[in-house]
Amino acid sequence: MDLITRHARARMQQRGIRFEELEALLAFGREIRAGRGRDLVFFDKRSRAHLARSNAVPPAEVDRLVRSYAIVGADGTVVTVGHRYRRVPRDR
Repeated sequence: MDLITRHARARMQQRGIRFEELEALLAFGREIRAGRGRDLVFFDKRSRAHLARSNAVPPAEVDRLVRSYAIVGADGTVVTVGHRYRRVPRDR
């Protein structure tokens, strides 16, 4: 597992995101550029299906987990985590 900043650990605790869920997000999530050398990791339709088939997390927790995101620095450090309430904008 990559490094996790103190800020990200605090946000994980505040937002109820467990370490195992973060690992699943980083393993199965889609990465896109977020600016300033950072990447946004989230679940799109394809990665959600892959997560569901993998049984990495209990099926009851999949719905909540797929709304999570993480910001990862260029060196692989998890900067922050949270829950998405809006769609991720895409380039066309």
